[in-house]
Amino acid sequence: MENLIALLVAAPLLGAAVLLCGGRRLDRAGHWIGTVLAAASFVVGAVLFTDMLGKGAEDRTLRQHLYSWIPVEGFQADVAFQLDQLSMTFVLLITGVGTLIHIYSIGYMEHDERRRRFFGYLNLFLAAMLILVIADNYLLLYVGWEGVGLASYLLIGFWQHKPSAATAAKKAFLVNRVGDIGLSIAIMLMFTTFGTFAFGPVFEATGDTSEGKLTAIGLMLLLAACGKSAQVPLQSWLGDAMEGPTPVSALIHAATMVTAGVYLIVRSGAVFNGAPDAQLVVVVVGAVTLLFGAIVGCAKDDIKKALAGSTMSQIGYMILAAGLGPIGYVFAIMHLVTHGFFKAGLFLGAGSVMHGMNDEVDMRRYGGLRKFMPVTFVTFGLGYLAIIGFPGLSGFFSKDMIIEAAFAKGGTEGWILGSVTLLGAAITAFYMTRVMLMTFFGEKRWQPDAEGHEPHPHESPKSMTIPMIVLAFGSVFAGGFFSLGDRFLHWLEPVTGHDHGHAPVSAATVTAATMVVLVIGVAIAWAMYGRRPVPAVAPRGSLLTRAARRDLLQDDFNHVVLVRGGEHLTRSLVYVDHTLVDGVVNGTAASMGGLSGRLRKLQNGYARSYAVSMFGGAAVLIAATLLMRAV
Repeated sequence: MENLIALLVAAPLLGAAVLLCGGRRLDRAGHWIGTVLAAASFVVGAVLFTDMLGKGAEDRTLRQHLYSWIPVEGFQADVAFQLDQLSMTFVLLITGVGTLIHIYSIGYMEHDERRRRFFGYLNLFLAAMLILVIADNYLLLYVGWEGVGLASYLLIGFWQHKPSAATAAKKAFLVNRVGDIGLSIAIMLMFTTFGTFAFGPVFEATGDTSEGKLTAIGLMLLLAACGKSAQVPLQSWLGDAMEGPTPVSALIHAATMVTAGVYLIVRSGAVFNGAPDAQLVVVVVGAVTLLFGAIVGCAKDDIKKALAGSTMSQIGYMILAAGLGPIGYVFAIMHLVTHGFFKAGLFLGAGSVMHGMNDEVDMRRYGGLRKFMPVTFVTFGLGYLAIIGFPGLSGFFSKDMIIEAAFAKGGTEGWILGSVTLLGAAITAFYMTRVMLMTFFGEKRWQPDAEGHEPHPHESPKSMTIPMIVLAFGSVFAGGFFSLGDRFLHWLEPVTGHDHGHAPVSAATVTAATMVVLVIGVAIAWAMYGRRPVPAVAPRGSLLTRAARRDLLQDDFNHVVLVRGGEHLTRSLVYVDHTLVDGVVNGTAASMGGLSGRLRKLQNGYARSYAVSMFGGAAVLIAATLLMRAV
């Protein structure tokens, strides 16, 4: 079975190569080629998963060594894959949800002239993400990491004829390069500290390594995770990434890019377990981001940007759980998987709404769409119930476990983190109910577009609704299936470990508190958007609302601190260059020029001048001789 691991990557990589290099002759069949090869990768993953289930928990790790990448003395880099319970979880999520998004894209991108290229980029995205999660060393993981960055740039900016899309792609690419610096530094530190960057030797050596070195490595890994998973302070690219086609948003937010940071932290658990200070920073970043994203989601009228804020918040939950160490590793991944179902369903539902509304994204121009788009309404509604933690649905199980794990941290820190997660749950219930009410309930508010075309809402074709229905099933049943008999916990524990912690409150109390804040969030949203008409133009709102509409001023902060700061630094360097460096160079040149000009006067070509010089020199010599004799 080990020999099949490479096929996971080979199938979508082949699809990317064929579709991007095959030319226009493949335009008619390109979308089918991309979809079939994505599905083939999922089938290979399912076969490997079935084989893994037939083995004992300690014998489920498979390795495949392809070749030595850089074999030199003292430096060995291999192209080798490792498949264990953690990487298998990601393989099934990436290929399963990715295949559904491919199927959805067949209908969504039907009229796009560059559909073949789009599917080639989707295949490239899957291949890069698969390399990232099945690599057996950090250097190969870095290859997948950069591949994901490249594919996201190509997909976010796919409609590059729109200046906003081109700008968003560049922004995502540049912000992620900041995080990538962290990963590259972490890999260098690993090699200088451990002499290797292979997972096994690195993790085994962490017990004999100083806490300071592990903290430095952990913080650099966190910086990388902040970039890919859009966590504070590298979160500014995520909202703008909605400029890409909606299937791209679903792929980035549910199955691939933003999950990479969570995977990196959990995979590097041995490093963080030995660096409590780094773990604390991880927890703080997750806690801040889950509130940051939730608040931003409350103020967005663009349906995709509201869901983008939601993604930022939900990934914050996962990062917080990962920062709790063995108490939260399993629950971070469990929420990641359930989130993959309901967030992909929500984004595809948003795309379905846009499909029926002439690509309108402003929820203030929706209203009453449940009558015209019943399948979209039901599937989107189930995703909504799952993400807010409605009892019995997937989010109820996975998010509750993170809240319990936060309290289980113990002490004052546990109470603070538990309260933050509960507050985040209340805000989630509010902004998602707001999205639901503004889109599917109330009176119709749509208007003719700029060209005078009146929207005619209608249900999407089956190629779009079938993936939404499948994802809705996952939104409903996945969490309960994973929780039954602690099935998911037992699955991941051999890789991640687990610690129950010391919860100051019972699980029943946490569940009751979660239900209370859920009801409060829904009730406030109903009072504001369900009981009264939604105005066509957003009211000015409070200072916090206006700040949230501007993404809590994250771009303004970046502009002031980084852009203007960079401009001032550049001007200062130019001033130093002109005054100090150029001054020294030009001053030296002027001095030498003046000296040479004076010396040049001694060689003027006139015999009388030379005679005077000779006479003067002789006089000096005679005077000096006489003086010496007199002495």
